[in-house]
This record gives sequence, structure tokens and C-alpha cells, in this order.
Amino acid sequence: MSKVLAVLFKGGEYNTAKLLGSAENALGLRSFIESNGRTLFATADKEATLDEHIKDAEVIITTPFNPAYISKERIESAKNLKLLVTAGVGSDHIDLDYINKSGRKISVLEVTGSNTSSVAEHALLTILALVKNFIPAHKVATEELGWDIAKISRDAYDLEGKVVATIGAGRIGYKILERLAPFKPGELLYYDYQGLSPELEAKVGAKRIDTIEELVSKADIVTINAPLHAGTKGLVNKELLSKFKPGALLVNTARGAICDAQAVADAVKSGQLRGYGGDVWFPQPAPADHPWRSFTNKFGGGNAMTPHVSGANLDAQARYSLGVKNILTSYFTGKKDYRPQDIILLDGEYATKSYGNDKKVKDVK
Repeated sequence: MSKVLAVLFKGGEYNTAKLLGSAENALGLRSFIESNGRTLFATADKEATLDEHIKDAEVIITTPFNPAYISKERIESAKNLKLLVTAGVGSDHIDLDYINKSGRKISVLEVTGSNTSSVAEHALLTILALVKNFIPAHKVATEELGWDIAKISRDAYDLEGKVVATIGAGRIGYKILERLAPFKPGELLYYDYQGLSPELEAKVGAKRIDTIEELVSKADIVTINAPLHAGTKGLVNKELLSKFKPGALLVNTARGAICDAQAVADAVKSGQLRGYGGDVWFPQPAPADHPWRSFTNKFGGGNAMTPHVSGANLDAQARYSLGVKNILTSYFTGKKDYRPQDIILLDGEYATKSYGNDKKVKDVK
């Protein structure tokens, strides 16, 4: 009997019926998968257990990055592999280029749009937490008997009137612009190789900037909303950070490797960045000595770090569980009538500009 391998996060003591994305609940799809003549093995173990069961898997389902990277070596060992499904959005934890060049007819799909609102809301939350200096304020309120209000207010501002810019204005980037507009920012700017329609620009009052360097030089707050590929890896490095408006805030809910981690930490320490808010790391989970675990701000403000949870809340889990079921239904029936926006590789061939060798910045989440 063919095997479906689900590599998901560990629910453990928090395992509830609603926590669909956990290995224990297996996206709520165990009965469905088994009724289609497959066995299901679900695990949160990224090492020995995964490597043992991947060898005879026909289908592998993973959440992005955590707990496992689907490397060239693992794909090579999976001799029966036909389909890789990302339970969520973002398939750069899979060695896509290797599949593309290997000649193997392996398809890779993800559930496009399943986390769009979730990530956009998280990005807005992070922006507000940094602008209002919320994290240090919480610490003062709960840890200090004599509240030092000046210590917080000296680095707290309003979002209204500030210039906010997004690198990438696709599904998530545009939703962030929509959510920012009611705060009456000074300007909303975006950089993307493909411009928004005049109607969408007018709806949120956004202006397209021709280069990333010009974009970051104008912005009080920069948010990253682009996929990780050859053209965006290390995009926010020491050189680009030097072009930022001094004292700007940077928010990254896209992919950790888009930023040079040490360069960002150094910019925060020097004051070139007033603060950094990140939901994504590289690698994931981050090692103990990762620069973002211990970096401090020159101005005494706070950073806002989370462990890649923006697209994994319960509402998002319900959406990507349903999306995975729809993809598997299409595969099990042999129709393979997948939603075009979900396809990354079809039988080993790229189906989207946002991965592979394309070096343009475009948000497809």
C-alpha cells in the first residue's frame, strides 16, 4: 500500500481537535487519506524517523521549514515520490531546483492564499508594536515597581503621518497596504517588478517606486513581503541597510534568509534601524547563537520577534487543511486538475515565475 508521509509540527500537550497542523492531528485528514487506499504516517521528528519513512513515500506533506527541510539527499532517497504538498504557503524549504533538474516527474504544490489574511494581520501587529514601543512597555508594566514612563515614551510614535513601504505588493503585500490605509500614513509606497493596476493603487493611495534603494531611503517603516529565491536571498544586506532612512523600522514576515541576520543586528545596534520585527528566521528553528536572539537597540526601544507563527493560527490551519485535501483529491482521482495558483512544479517543471531562476521580486503568498 502506498504511503503518505506528513511532516508537521508537534502538538504535544497542546494537541486539541482544532490544532489541525500538528502531527498528532495530521491536518484532520487521516480517515480521508486511508479511505483512498494509502497509509498515513505523521511525524514531527525531523531526523531519524523522517529519513526512515521518506524512502517509500509516494506523497509528502510538510509545513514550511518546521520541522524539516526536504533536501536533495532526502528527495534522492524517496524513490517512489510523486507529490510534495506544502501545508501552507512558501515551498522554499524544498530543493525545487534539484527536482527541476533531476528529470523526475515530481510535482510540488502549496495552498496559495491560505495564510494571506493571517500574515497581513501579523505584519500590521508587528508594525504597531514597534511604532508604539509596545514590547518594552509591557516589560516595564509587569517587571518594574516604579514605572519609568519616559523610558518608553521617548521611543514611541504614531503610525499616522509615517511613510510605510513594502518590498513586494502581491497578495500579502497588498493586504497590508489595505490595512495600513485607515491609519492615514503620510505615504504608502511599494516596490514590485509588476505594478498594481491604477484602480488598486487608487484604492489604498499607494505609489510605486522604481528601485528598492529609493524605496527604503524614503520610508519610516519597511515591510518585506516577497518570496525567497535566488534574487531575494540576502537582499537586505549591509549595503542596502546603509540606504535606509536613519532610524527606520524593518518588519519581515516573508523569509528570514531575505535578510542578512548579522547585518540587521548591527544596524539595530548602531541605530541605523530603530527596531526590527521578524516572524521568520534562517535556519528554523534558530540556533542559540542566532544574532536575532540577543540583539539590542541603540535607542533603548524593543524588537518584536516571533517563531514563524504568523501563518499558523487556527483559522489559517483550517484553510490549509482544506486546501491540502483538495490537492490530494485531485491527485488521488488522477484528474490532477489543481488550482493553477497552487502549482510550483508540475511533473518537475516550474509553473511560476516566483521560484527557480527568476530574480524578480514578486509576492505570491
